[in-house]
Amino acid sequence: MRARTSSVLTASVVLALAAGPLAAPAFAAPPASTASAATGQRAAGTDGLDEDALRAAVDAVPNQHATAALVRVGATDDTWRGSAGVRDLASERPARANARFRAGSVTKVVTAATVLRLAAEGTVDLDAPIQRYLPDLFTPKFRQPISVRQLLNHTSGIQAGDSLGDDFAEVYAHRFDTLTPQRVAASAIAKGPEFDPGKQQHYLNINYTFLGLLIEKVTGRTYAAEATRLVLRPAGMRHTYFPGTDPRIRGPHHRGYQTVERPDGTTRLVDVTKWNQADRWAAGDMISTTADLERLLRELFGGRIVPQPQLEEMFTTPAGLPDATRSAGLEYQKVGDQIFWGKSGSRYGYSALIGGTRDLSRTLVQSVNATDAKSAERNPVIDDITAAALK
Repeated sequence: MRARTSSVLTASVVLALAAGPLAAPAFAAPPASTASAATGQRAAGTDGLDEDALRAAVDAVPNQHATAALVRVGATDDTWRGSAGVRDLASERPARANARFRAGSVTKVVTAATVLRLAAEGTVDLDAPIQRYLPDLFTPKFRQPISVRQLLNHTSGIQAGDSLGDDFAEVYAHRFDTLTPQRVAASAIAKGPEFDPGKQQHYLNINYTFLGLLIEKVTGRTYAAEATRLVLRPAGMRHTYFPGTDPRIRGPHHRGYQTVERPDGTTRLVDVTKWNQADRWAAGDMISTTADLERLLRELFGGRIVPQPQLEEMFTTPAGLPDATRSAGLEYQKVGDQIFWGKSGSRYGYSALIGGTRDLSRTLVQSVNATDAKSAERNPVIDDITAAALK
């Protein structure tokens, strides 16, 4: 079934989930390359993906908003694959369809699925308070019990933990430093609760930091080992891994760049490829490929990773909060007569997005090397690709 959209604006916001809006700064476009034109492949079918719109959206790369883009769109009887841009601005070599990238908060989908697998096995009780599992972390300020489910759907009331800086210049200066999840969690608890558990939905990485700590506590193994065992391996995600404190992206990848304003108001591009993202951990420190994320989407929504009834947690928003749009690891948006469930994520230089209808009649996976990946404005490349995919 084709997803209908009432406007480009509606389509463009469908899956721009959770990682924050993305920007369109003004500066000279990266140098064009004869090798940077988009390439696309389409499998014959009857569902009518708009190949012209998809190709036009991807063909716009590279430009001032992105240096590369990788796209995979699926429908009931139709698929389309596209890539465009350059691996790096120095060589201008064409983008690689199999390139690895930082998936950012798409990591939360894997973390949620891992916790739900443990719940299905009886290792974790979703209704049990996290204070029971991690008693040494909490202070008397947290009088109200916070359930595991409330961490999953961002209704815990735990405040954000410390980071390595408040702006790009500060965090860039500390990009090779290590801020451990334990320190992030402790700093969040020291602030006390923001609200009583279950009373609001406030999307924060800290909820998934605590879920990572929960996974390690109940299994006695590392988060990376358990997420690989319970999710990556069953989904066939052979090119996805958790880098930990390693600042590199191993294997084929595109370089990431961030737009930085000079004192005189002009801008320059800073290479942000190497970065220790350990403080993001179970909330946003995964490296993957578009093919692997497409496998995750199909295997997860198809019920082959998380069994029923635990899978329902990923398609259920918290009761009593009618404006809540986030569930366990996902967020939904209604577009026309379709409900799309998905997740986006961004780290400096890299923006990723996965999502689709629950019946997989329409799916979208994209990786865009956005040059403004943590800005307050939306990125037109991401919006145009999303709109074209959901026509």
